[in-house]
Amino acid sequence: MKKIILLLPIVFGTALYAQTPEDALRFSFYPQNGSARNMAIGGAMGSLGGDINATFVNPAGLGFYKTNEFVLTPNFNLNNNKADFRETANQNKRNSIGFGTSGWVWGFGDRYKPKNSYAVSLAVNQTANFNNQVQYKGLNNYSSFSEQFAEEFAKSGRTIDDVLNSNSPYPYTSAPALYTYLIDTVTVMVNGQPVVQVKGAPEYILDAHQAIRQEMARTTTGGISEIALGLAHNYADKWFFGGTIGIPIVTYHSVTTFSEFDTSANTNNHFNQFKYTDDFKTTGAGANLKLGVIYRPKEYIRLGLAVHTPTYMFLKDTRTTSLNTFLENPVNNFSVTSQTFTNQQPGVSKYTQTTPFKAMLSASYVFREVANVKRQKAFITADVEYVHYKGSRFGSANENPTDAEKAYYKQLGNVIKEDYKGNFNFRVGGELKCNIFMGRLGFAYYGNPYKDAPAKVNKMLLSGGLGYRNKGMFIDLTYVHNISKDIDMPYRLEDRANTFATLKQQRGTIVGTLGIKF
Repeated sequence: MKKIILLLPIVFGTALYAQTPEDALRFSFYPQNGSARNMAIGGAMGSLGGDINATFVNPAGLGFYKTNEFVLTPNFNLNNNKADFRETANQNKRNSIGFGTSGWVWGFGDRYKPKNSYAVSLAVNQTANFNNQVQYKGLNNYSSFSEQFAEEFAKSGRTIDDVLNSNSPYPYTSAPALYTYLIDTVTVMVNGQPVVQVKGAPEYILDAHQAIRQEMARTTTGGISEIALGLAHNYADKWFFGGTIGIPIVTYHSVTTFSEFDTSANTNNHFNQFKYTDDFKTTGAGANLKLGVIYRPKEYIRLGLAVHTPTYMFLKDTRTTSLNTFLENPVNNFSVTSQTFTNQQPGVSKYTQTTPFKAMLSASYVFREVANVKRQKAFITADVEYVHYKGSRFGSANENPTDAEKAYYKQLGNVIKEDYKGNFNFRVGGELKCNIFMGRLGFAYYGNPYKDAPAKVNKMLLSGGLGYRNKGMFIDLTYVHNISKDIDMPYRLEDRANTFATLKQQRGTIVGTLGIKF
């Protein structure tokens, strides 16, 4: 991955402007969620229609409805995470409960044109589930977490007194590091002249060609729940048009702990260990629009096109950190929280975020497509989706943003454009029907959003399920096996390549849908 410049947090009072490039992917790089039927066929819903999940994929698919329907979709997630950090393998698990597409669809015909019909849907879907846990540890003789604080302070041009005041510009980073002596100024001789440098305590261990032990643990909760109103029109059973207005509601909470330990028996390096804890929350809401069309040139062929506008969100971050540093020879323990430097209040940032736009092409082939769905035997369907990841943007939510805010968000936008790219995702699935019972299989692949990743990054979903439909009631049960490969950078440095962990997450999701036609 190309070196990413260090994004310095800019703080005024208790306001924090410290969004990072990872925030851009958090709300865009996740697999599609939906009803059990939709998940069983890999999430391919761009041209198929006849499922409430069309509300969130291609709303033109709602045009196939001619009756009313109520749907409820709970799910259960089994997480199994593996992380490889500094050639050390780590494993942890965390299970969670979620939900897929649930709600109502009302379909009604046109009394004057029998081949025309209309449909309205009101649905909710947990489009992203953040409930997870990642832990890793390893030995590092290359860099230290503390060096990011030393870099920040050294390049700030500020004095220690400037940073260690009750309205510090760096309350989450170099201020607590200076306060607890995790970093400090030292005088060294360069070409016979004394030069003041900023150095982290663990760096003395690295200078002695020894390793420090690093440990990271992050627990995340929350998700994105989207409420949507969908409208669709069926024209002559050949053209289907639809649109959806979506309102995503965001809740995200992470607690991250990073620790470093002296692995040597040498007490003259003065450092023993430190523990840094970051408690971070994001809440907010936004709006988006999904538009789609499906064309049926033959009874057994369906072609679909859908466009999802960027989601424009108003978000609020709150953040509190703590740092405990343990020194030796002499033995001293120092502790501080970020609220020491923010007038005893948590840091707050209100900002806007625009997610990437999406475009989708799809095709389906339905065997024995006839008006009587009981005589339909099977279908195969596939989607190709483009996501413009590098189009994510952040901005100030203030009416009159300062020049510092404008500069910060411009810099962040440049980093996102430099680090991410547009990418294609693929979904394919099929169903075989035997009277009132159905069997389904699906596959989905979500490609690498990074321009130049140091390791493989992708998501693959393998799915299968069963369905039952009889006398206006239907029950679907699906299992989805999600294999995700990603990277995690615990900290970023400017003067060298960043160390990172490779993550392999295997999430099994059991999805059940109960529906009633009325």
